[in-house]
Amino acid sequence: MSTASVAPLRFHAAAGAPVVALVGNPNCGKTALFNRLTGSQQKVANYAGVTVERKEGRFVTPAGKRVRLLDLPGAYSLHPRSIDEQVTVDVLAGRADGEARPDLVVCVVDATNLRRNLRLVLAVKRTGLPLVVALNMTDLAEQRGLHIDAAALAQELGVPVLPTVAVRGQGAAALAAALDDPAVWHRPPAVHTGDEAIADPAHDHQTVRAILQRLQIDTLLPHAPSERVDRVVLHPVLGPVLLLTVLFLIFQAVFAWAELPMQAIEAATAAVGEWIGALLPEGMLRSLLVDGIVAGVGGVLVFLPQILILFFFILVLEESGYLPRAAFLLDRLMGGVGLSGRSFIPLLSSFACAIPGIMAARTIPNARDRLVTIMIAPLMTCSARLPVYALLIGAFIPRREVAGGLELQGLVLFALYAAGILSALAVAWLLKRFTAAGQQVRSLMMELPNYHWPTLRNVAIGLWQRAMIFIKRVGGIILALTVLLWFMATFPGPPAGATGPAIEYSIAGTLGRWLALIFEPIGFNWQISIALVPGMAAREVAVSALGTVYALSATGDDTAQALTPLIAQSWSMATAFSLLAWFVFAPQCLATLATVKRETGGWRWVMVMTVYLFALAYLASFVTYRLAVAAGWG
Repeated sequence: MSTASVAPLRFHAAAGAPVVALVGNPNCGKTALFNRLTGSQQKVANYAGVTVERKEGRFVTPAGKRVRLLDLPGAYSLHPRSIDEQVTVDVLAGRADGEARPDLVVCVVDATNLRRNLRLVLAVKRTGLPLVVALNMTDLAEQRGLHIDAAALAQELGVPVLPTVAVRGQGAAALAAALDDPAVWHRPPAVHTGDEAIADPAHDHQTVRAILQRLQIDTLLPHAPSERVDRVVLHPVLGPVLLLTVLFLIFQAVFAWAELPMQAIEAATAAVGEWIGALLPEGMLRSLLVDGIVAGVGGVLVFLPQILILFFFILVLEESGYLPRAAFLLDRLMGGVGLSGRSFIPLLSSFACAIPGIMAARTIPNARDRLVTIMIAPLMTCSARLPVYALLIGAFIPRREVAGGLELQGLVLFALYAAGILSALAVAWLLKRFTAAGQQVRSLMMELPNYHWPTLRNVAIGLWQRAMIFIKRVGGIILALTVLLWFMATFPGPPAGATGPAIEYSIAGTLGRWLALIFEPIGFNWQISIALVPGMAAREVAVSALGTVYALSATGDDTAQALTPLIAQSWSMATAFSLLAWFVFAPQCLATLATVKRETGGWRWVMVMTVYLFALAYLASFVTYRLAVAAGWG
């Protein structure tokens, strides 16, 4: 069914529109229904915990009623065990800051697992809020031979029940139309009599079981295709081998597939620089545009294809339902360092960016595990590091095939990602050894959703969002810092009779020489030292900073577009390896540190994270540089 039948509402709608809250178990299709109703381009993922904050949209019903829709975090009950479940409970109870109690709740349930989902329906009904049930995934239930009479179920529950298939848009228009009925906005009749019975989870279980028996749908039907796949995916030997193979192939593809689009972007950037250079006379404006903006921003934009390829694979794994299996496979390994498999999904999210990874740690019930996950999330290699890795690997690692057709550059990238993972596990192991709470045994209880073919629409939305985030960063903070660095590298001008490049006499040159005293033991020159400063705001800025610095200090035939061959000629192999080691542990960007402060409630853990990451980065670079020099690469 087309989503055109449910018209999205612009966000300047009149205040006072009724508030509808979407609630449901994780993996029930709640966020997909939210997308269909509002037209929102929000990511839909096939694992628990993707929605860690309530999200808002608006739409208009067929009768013209303007509705404000909240997508609340997935919850199994209204007895919260994690921070994301607490958000849902607080909103429904009217305790959320700045958020009024909803006027109506749409409870989305998985038609293939009513035994578990209906317990949440009963709990929401007891809140006294008007309630509508969206019976989602009815197509999958039919395929498994489960025929559910929605009218009979509505009579049992005492609330409207509407069948939906959210990923296809089926039932979205009917749900919107149902909100035009004044009766649905009234408080539903109570399910039970007696407050003690209402508060008893065992009583809810018995009630749900009785309902399913009366509807003759109380038989548990296994999902045969998923079970057959899991015999291989969850095999104690084949499963880990498959997981390692998948991750390895992803990193190979990041270099192999991105070559042509990267060359096209490089050519376009060079052409723009030459066009501007020919159009403008020699002077400050030309220097700003060519040496500052084009050299800096263009040097970062070229890595967009590699970032999108990495995200493509992550989104496909999310959509397919494979990620919870990976968490299950890694539970024993993570248990050895004092964590559980629940930390896997936040840590995997950190490969995209540490900020959503840190926020996703809210889904971890254990407070100690949640804190440790937050502290080690920055050690996962986020996409902001990828431009730096690609620059150095392209400059110093030859492009050739080894070991049966594998790309050497891809092998090096895989090794860098592995170094981040192993470092995170080592830090977690140390915290386990030196904290009593870390030695407690925590078992993993996690839902394994059925496998699904990835939806092209959802993958495309995810890639578009990531591209826009990256481009906005290039056009926002990276552009601003590039211009600031150009200013620092241009002023003051060289004195009369100066023989060196003008940048050596500038503010940036002076700062670089001071910083070089600190970083000289690990092989960094003054240009690298300058680039590390704006890199604290965003790691990928380090590449644009190097482009600007070398463009302004270039002599002879060197150009702003020749950063890769330029550093290959002017840096030693030891310096390149030292910088790679630095960025494995590099202190966090300011946005990540701000997120840590918000999630931990203070500056204490922000300071701990900054100090320990800086110390690890310096130590790793020092050891790497000295070993490389001893090997004759200095």
